[in-house]
Order: sequence, then C-alpha cells, then structure tokens
Amino acid sequence: MVIIETKVKRWGNSFGIIIPSETITSKRIRENQEISVIILEDSKKVLEETFGSLKNKLKKSSQELKNELRRELY
Repeated sequence: MVIIETKVKRWGNSFGIIIPSETITSKRIRENQEISVIILEDSKKVLEETFGSLKNKLKKSSQELKNELRRELY
C-alpha cells in the first residue's frame, strides 16, 4: 500500500487527482488500469482517533506492530 497526499483538480465536469510519477513507476501503474483510492475526510483526525482508541488495548509496542506489518507486506 502507498499513501500519497495530492490535490483534487477540476477535469471538465468531474474532478481528478494526480498520482506522482515515482508512485506510478514503483507500483507499475498503467493507463486504463483500475486502482482503488481511499478517501479520508481528515486523515490526521482519523489516525489520532484510531490509534488513540487502541492505545490502551494494544499489548505490543508500536515498533513491534510496524515490524509485523512489514513482514506481512514483503
């Protein structure tokens, strides 16, 4: 998964986003390829609420969780 921040631009009667060329290259995105986009209302607020609510419930340190996530992704 790759997380980027970008601005929404008007494209005719629609809106579009620009994906940085580094992301296109690294993820091998091709023209007409279908991709999924997750839209967060306020990403900082969402992260604070999510991790703040889990803070007292987690038995593992944040470093242990990151290491576990990296093992699953790679």
